[in-house]
Amino acid sequence: MDEKRRFSRLTFDADTSLTVNGEDVKCHVIDISIKGALLTIPAHLALSRGQNARLTLKLNDSDVVITMDVTTAHVTGDRAGFYCREIDSDSVTHLRRLVELNLGDPELLERELTQLGTHGGEPLSG
Repeated sequence: MDEKRRFSRLTFDADTSLTVNGEDVKCHVIDISIKGALLTIPAHLALSRGQNARLTLKLNDSDVVITMDVTTAHVTGDRAGFYCREIDSDSVTHLRRLVELNLGDPELLERELTQLGTHGGEPLSG
């Protein structure tokens, strides 16, 4: 795992779309954390660092949708990394629960949420 990462990343399968400049584009989640996501993007999608978008994940076999406003952090080939600028309270509740279930350690989640508050951004609350 990259030593620079402060947040645990989860791998999971979800219907994912990225809305960029008014266009909805289907993508694939490689991994997600409480502060961002790494996606596989289609070849035709021209993204640049610092570009704003909206990420929408619909968790399979449920009505749960996680939506976050993101900014492109990096693009390498067909992969793009995004950091979360803003997330609504329902989405953060679902994401917190997803992270907690996958980490299996509520204390680790709380440490990550504390780091989120001290390394840019407001602490996420549910």
